[in-house]
Amino acid sequence: MVCAHVTRGTPYHAGQLQPSMSENALTVLSPAQTAVPETDSPLILALPKGRILKAAAPLLHRAGIVPGPDFNDEKSRLLRFETNDPNIDVVRVRSFDVATFVAFGGAQIGICGADVLMEFDYPEIYAPLDLGIGGCRISIAQPKDRSGLEDNPNRLSQVRVATKYPSITRRHFAARGINASIVHLHGAMELAPVLDLSHLIVDLVDTGSTLRANGLEETHTIAHVTSRLIVNRTALKTQPERISAIINRFRTALASNSAPAKDQQA
Repeated sequence: MVCAHVTRGTPYHAGQLQPSMSENALTVLSPAQTAVPETDSPLILALPKGRILKAAAPLLHRAGIVPGPDFNDEKSRLLRFETNDPNIDVVRVRSFDVATFVAFGGAQIGICGADVLMEFDYPEIYAPLDLGIGGCRISIAQPKDRSGLEDNPNRLSQVRVATKYPSITRRHFAARGINASIVHLHGAMELAPVLDLSHLIVDLVDTGSTLRANGLEETHTIAHVTSRLIVNRTALKTQPERISAIINRFRTALASNSAPAKDQQA
């Protein structure tokens, strides 16, 4: 893999040569450099692939947002879909990318796990609603024969951790006076301690069955996670009526779902 040094918001200069205006320059934008103009185009709602999308389907229906038939067609190559509401289109992206799409203004609204919001901590994102779906936790796990390793700072000043959450992991261990050396993985996290890639893992845990099947045990919960409705702050300022209307539809959908449960308890 060939890597180039990238300076945020400025062109990359190869060596000491100044590229001409006609040459391609590699530029990385921050979310603050992007704009979300007010238009009559449909608002874009970014949805995460996988288990959160399945959990969100009934909520979307109650909010009156029904994607077109291609949305549920696994053979479809489309990534953007019209809905029954001409003012809303949906896009289907990786769960980790939802926050980035919304922060940079590619989508004005999204459904995103709190784990992703904690990891990236985009100031451009406003999260007005906890949707109460996709419940799980960010946890530390390790082989059973190393019990209590991360809980005793006197035993170590540095630890190697495999995770897809480098920021969350560093913050957690730094608060305990431990320097976390990160092995950045995107899957098969449970293999890392078994194959001596790391001492510990930090991962998203639901039932814990995969951990147990691979000889690991959950030792500490860093945070409990649910999915949130997120909004681009610039879009909220430039299109307040349209964005607020969508937020209120989700708020009403949540209220309608909780009402029967309250009646049952009574």
